Amino acid sequence: MLEAVRGRARSYFDEAPPAHDWHHVERVEALAETLCERHPEPVDDRVVELAVLLHDIGREREDRGEIDDHAAWGATEAGEILADVGAGSETIERVQHCIRAHRYSNAIEPETPEAKVLSDADNLDALGAVGLARVFAHGSAIGSPIHDPAIPLAEDETTAGRTQYNHLHRKILDLPERMYTDVGRELADERAAYVREFVAQFDAEVAGER
Repeated sequence: MLEAVRGRARSYFDEAPPAHDWHHVERVEALAETLCERHPEPVDDRVVELAVLLHDIGREREDRGEIDDHAAWGATEAGEILADVGAGSETIERVQHCIRAHRYSNAIEPETPEAKVLSDADNLDALGAVGLARVFAHGSAIGSPIHDPAIPLAEDETTAGRTQYNHLHRKILDLPERMYTDVGRELADERAAYVREFVAQFDAEVAGER
């Protein structure tokens, strides 16, 4: 079943931009494995794996403006895929909850250990060196400026940030507070420290100090 789902899920990423391509799924998969191994409570590895593979199958459609919420759409699509490969109704429901709850901007709290693992693994990939690369890759894809002195952070009232630099402050550096697992928080703190070092260097370079 797992390999059948992997093949089906992979087909949704043929034209995905770098920030949300299949390599993102593979990194989340590796992170989820680490979180499961170090989680103090029992976690259903199969539910986590299926949810990881399917969590962003709607992302490209959302980026193209075809749907409003890739998590809601993806959960429905995932249900059809899982039914096609013979998954039971309980497994489908648990995977769908993971997918619905993983999105940063959704007001859906992860209610199961599996959903918490997926949420943490997905958010961890937005932090650290990889996370920085993804911010600038995504910003370039949507035409967002890297930095604009005319849009200071204090005057940027948007939730996501009007520049890539502001996005780091508005979203990325808040991610450690959104972690649900102890190991997720530990890894997030390490990755966030790297982002803060980058921001300090960035600020100094913009000011001409380094």
